[in-house]
Amino acid sequence: MTKTSAATPPLLRRVNAGKLLGVLSSTGVMTGTGLIEATGLTRATVHAVCNDLIAMGWVVEHDPGRDDSLVGRPSRRFEFNSHAGYVLGIDVGAAKTTVLLADLRGETVAKAGRSFQRSTSAAERTSHVHDAVVETLSVAGITDASVLAAGVGVAAPVDRDGNILVDDEFWRQFDTGLTTRLTSLHGWPVLLENDANLAALGEHWRGEARGVDDLVVLLAGERFGSGLMDSGRLLHGSRGGAGEMVYLKLVEGVGDTHGIARIAREQGLSAVASSVPTRLRELPGPVTAELVFAAAADGDKVAQGILDDIATRTARVIATLGIVFNPALVVIGGAVASAAGSLLPQIEADLATFTATPPRVTTSSLGDAIVGVGAVRHALNYVETHALDLDLHPRP
Repeated sequence: MTKTSAATPPLLRRVNAGKLLGVLSSTGVMTGTGLIEATGLTRATVHAVCNDLIAMGWVVEHDPGRDDSLVGRPSRRFEFNSHAGYVLGIDVGAAKTTVLLADLRGETVAKAGRSFQRSTSAAERTSHVHDAVVETLSVAGITDASVLAAGVGVAAPVDRDGNILVDDEFWRQFDTGLTTRLTSLHGWPVLLENDANLAALGEHWRGEARGVDDLVVLLAGERFGSGLMDSGRLLHGSRGGAGEMVYLKLVEGVGDTHGIARIAREQGLSAVASSVPTRLRELPGPVTAELVFAAAADGDKVAQGILDDIATRTARVIATLGIVFNPALVVIGGAVASAAGSLLPQIEADLATFTATPPRVTTSSLGDAIVGVGAVRHALNYVETHALDLDLHPRP
């Protein structure tokens, strides 16, 4: 997938090409004059480098059209070729995987997923991920040759070299050799990252945290996990453990890493098994977090009490993050985010009693796609960094 050094432009033209590509990839159609103003390069350089980028497949040139009010040659018009290649964003959870295929502006082209048992073996989980990838590419009519990179998120710490921290039994189940296997099967680079870190990337890029550089994204479904961003930069720690929340076992009023969905479900089941009157006992099917939130919204006192406990517990979790990392914003993300909006008033009230510097708290609008969106951004970051070394095979 990488070109030989003989095919790359000389150093100065390469630097200028990167500068122009960076401008074009974040805008729409631009004239040569607009690119001159945006980059400070000369007209001759802009046109020469754009010709290089057109030949490489990164840029397309539009018909300049005709404007009788202008004197002289019409200005050339250039646009970043968002279909020069594609990236994948893959979210690998304990019981399901979701795959997003996106163009080079990050727009979703296709999506597929697979569910599996939590006891699924490493080989079987890898097979499910591979099947979801194959389905996604097939739906979009894209071949492996057009994929430039894949970002993959797992619910375990990942260091800067892409190695999973395996000190915890839960983390260990994600150390399956997935990146090596996918690269072997498909040929494209696979970039492994912690799911909460990717959630922070996704939220900062397309979510509620756009423009916020001091940020915590709190994944709060089955287990709490946090992605930390300081001055717009992800924090990893020496072994990838920054933001991991095993420390919650030591926090009074919390005691474990169980997330909002798990606590709601377990307390709901306990209420149904007790003699306390509650509508949860009358609801169809097994007790789920969604049913507990629905019952609370309908006025069930037991369900409301469960959510009150969860809100106070979550406020304690956020307070620890606020005290240690001092973010401007904490975003509650994951599949539970839409329901967690009802917890915000009490979270904010309790938070003010736990810390003198409470961060602003909100819920994500990205839903259960938050990790996949961040994985797409992670892959795009790789493409932007290595663009001039990549061979392009766009879809015909």
